[in-house]
Amino acid sequence: MTEIEVFESGTLDRKDFYFTGDDYRYHIDTEAKRRFLEFLKDRFNSGVKYKGKTWKWDTAILGKTQELVRFLLRESGAIQFVDPAPNLMRTDISEIRRHILELSHSEAKALGIGKSTLHYLRKNAKSERSFKVYEKVAEKVEHEFAVSA
Repeated sequence: MTEIEVFESGTLDRKDFYFTGDDYRYHIDTEAKRRFLEFLKDRFNSGVKYKGKTWKWDTAILGKTQELVRFLLRESGAIQFVDPAPNLMRTDISEIRRHILELSHSEAKALGIGKSTLHYLRKNAKSERSFKVYEKVAEKVEHEFAVSA
């Protein structure tokens, strides 16, 4: 998760922070803290590929913590923190947004994208908020515009 996603998603905004002159620090609004923690909870409940399976982040972190304990107790000779790595690739880049907005109903139908899927894709693409495009749909949209370009 990047801090940028928190702001792009609309979870936090500048107005959620305030400055008090007596301690020269910025503070975050209580309601904004709640929204941020909910955002983090959703992220930690998302799936990650680890050891050939899809795990929730909290389970993967627990497993890595247990590996660390075994290493510190000298029950394991090595530890690696590279896997699992978070997927930081964005799926709502401006080019995909543009492709979605340019996609006609007939082109979408030819790609196997239904009316309701196209409707929600367009609705999300018009928004300034971050959104997820499922991998299969993104591949179809990208392929269509790679062929026509």
